[in-house]
Amino acid sequence: MKSDVSAKDERKAHHLQAHPMNALCVGNTSVPVLDSPSSNAQHPILPRCQSSSSPEVDEHQNGGSKLFHVEIQSWERFRDGYEKAGQLDMMYDMIKWPLDYFLKAWDPTSKQLTVQVGDAGMDHAFWGRPEDMTMARPCKVVNSNNKGSDIAAETAAALAAGALAYEDKGDELYSIRLLTAAESLYAFAKTNRGVFGGSAAYYSSSGDPDEMCEAAVWLYRVTGNNEYLEDAKGFVETAWGWSLSWDDKKVACQELLYEETQDAVYKDAVVGFFQGWLPGGQITYTPCGLAWRDKWGANRYAGNAAFMALLAAESGIETDSYRKWAVEQINYLLGDNNHNGGCFSYEIGYGSNYPQQPHHRGASCPDRPAPCSQAQFSANSPSPQILQGALVGGPDAQDNYQDRRTDYVQNEVATDYNSGFQGALAGIVHLQASGNLPVTNNKCPCRN
Repeated sequence: MKSDVSAKDERKAHHLQAHPMNALCVGNTSVPVLDSPSSNAQHPILPRCQSSSSPEVDEHQNGGSKLFHVEIQSWERFRDGYEKAGQLDMMYDMIKWPLDYFLKAWDPTSKQLTVQVGDAGMDHAFWGRPEDMTMARPCKVVNSNNKGSDIAAETAAALAAGALAYEDKGDELYSIRLLTAAESLYAFAKTNRGVFGGSAAYYSSSGDPDEMCEAAVWLYRVTGNNEYLEDAKGFVETAWGWSLSWDDKKVACQELLYEETQDAVYKDAVVGFFQGWLPGGQITYTPCGLAWRDKWGANRYAGNAAFMALLAAESGIETDSYRKWAVEQINYLLGDNNHNGGCFSYEIGYGSNYPQQPHHRGASCPDRPAPCSQAQFSANSPSPQILQGALVGGPDAQDNYQDRRTDYVQNEVATDYNSGFQGALAGIVHLQASGNLPVTNNKCPCRN
């Protein structure tokens, strides 16, 4: 999809700044379908146990990262960016599949929430097409006996954010369904506090206050009920977050509350977060300028922080510096780096120089009737299926990156890896359309 930036402006603008819509439109989808629905043996106690797309490349389905993705994508501050890119309908389609799944996962009568499908160990050991899985897919649930207010509240937050998004779309009936489920789930979470431990080996939770806070703020946004706002003020943590991720959403709740109240307490907390992230803070920077938080999903953390910086800038917090920093981070992810001769995009399908071997089962499988097994995992060759739009994990702290499927640290793909990155792309299109795109100074600019 061609950008609407004129040729003259393209020569003046940064190579990547001029094309945020191209990155948003890769494959005509904003976030790839990371796996097809997996077959699921019926749980003897849970006949409604559901199957859906996996949150990452492994078939094991855990709600935490998927919920985070839906909530971030329902944050419609940059709706006009999706509209400008012609991706608004795709954005709604993208969140509806998981929202439908969450509706089915929650039984308000028995007050039971299905939060995990599959045996994590067995599912991680399987390499092949998701529809070829034949092992049992046991479910784990949250109820009054099995606490999980962290994931229940995050589900409520995603449903409430989705209700607001679909209200804006004009689908009142679906919005009401989402809101009804969100309110009952939030009430359940409030009266059944306790962290879900069923996925500790893969998705350990550090607590529930940030999820409770987010759920309350989103419910306040949809309903205008001040009780929810007061709840959120009681749950919010003003400490500086480590990152914005599926487990650490403190800065998201701080930003939400600042948007609603303009209270300097929340603004100061957001500023504190970015004091840690901007140069001179606690974050490691690679030689080419990526804010590198951790080896697991380094690109994910940078993309999420860039999205939050753009949101904070829209709220009037350090507008110029946050916008510049955010766009520079996205520039790095899309090509302002020296890997593979430079101009390397960590988003698959953007440009011509991008990862060929994402750690993704479905993408590694050849067309039927050819088999797909461990041999495809080990093969040192490009994936036969191009996973358009996926953001891979990313480089090490020295900008080193190995494009090998077997390196799951650097080549993992996941819905939550794309979440903030995609939102930041929409934010950059928004800035471009309004004439507010900042001048940047990336250390390793793409010269093509």
